[in-house]
Amino acid sequence: MIKDIYSRCTLCPRECGADRYKSKGFCGEGAELRIARAELHKWEEPCLSPNGRSGTVFFSGCQLGCVYCQNHAISAEHRGFELTAEQLAETFLRLKKMGAENIDLVTPTHFVPHIISALDMVRTKLDIPVIYNCGGYEKRETLESLRGYVDVFLPDLKYMDSGISQRYSKAPDYFERCGAALKTMLDIAGKPVYGDNGELLKGVMVRHLILPRCRHDSIALIKWLSESFDSDSILISLMSQFTPVYKAVEYGLDRRVTTFEYKSVLKELEAAGFDGFVQERSSADEDYIPEFYDHLYYNLANT
Repeated sequence: MIKDIYSRCTLCPRECGADRYKSKGFCGEGAELRIARAELHKWEEPCLSPNGRSGTVFFSGCQLGCVYCQNHAISAEHRGFELTAEQLAETFLRLKKMGAENIDLVTPTHFVPHIISALDMVRTKLDIPVIYNCGGYEKRETLESLRGYVDVFLPDLKYMDSGISQRYSKAPDYFERCGAALKTMLDIAGKPVYGDNGELLKGVMVRHLILPRCRHDSIALIKWLSESFDSDSILISLMSQFTPVYKAVEYGLDRRVTTFEYKSVLKELEAAGFDGFVQERSSADEDYIPEFYDHLYYNLANT
């Protein structure tokens, strides 16, 4: 199964068709599973980890490659180290043993076959939610393969305007693909379901990062969400953490979001009536970017 998919890769909307056993895909990764970090992470939304213990696995590579990516060390520079599917399964159990409230898979799309294999190995032992934390640029077929494996979908919804998505992510079809993906995610996960401690057990939370000089696009996205989804069907996380990193300044993204931009978008979100989370503007800081590794820095023997 894995060999068949990676030998002519079409896991993401790029459909680059690369033989990832012989070369790299658009994502910059071959057929060997690679991650750059697997630790408890305290910065996810409160309903995802009420106690600040999200069991986060950062995968190397990305099918988007946004010019402002705060994780550019792994998405563009490809920091990371190889694991087998068996070691990934052991990593999930290690995180659970550390007290993880979930397994949070960050930028996982191009390694979905490995992830499914790993989850199959530990399904009877892993009684915490599995979160698919992605950029929103997804294929419906790949998402369907995750039915029964993923409990919570955490996609970005970055842009509506195709010119903006082309400029910053080289993906003019971003909104078309992401819009269809959101509906598939909702079909798989259903409406939000919470545990006794307020933790999200099932559902879809859509993240939107406000970009400088793009407030009109943000407002248009929220209007589309309100027209396309019932207010109780999905959650919205409005993020104001944009920091000019990587190539952002070269593309005119040379400052943080202003109070006016932030309040304009927040006003639209409040009118839409969605539940969710609004990020503190003070979180726009490079200190929130985790450290990434090029080697296996933890011991699997104690899982």
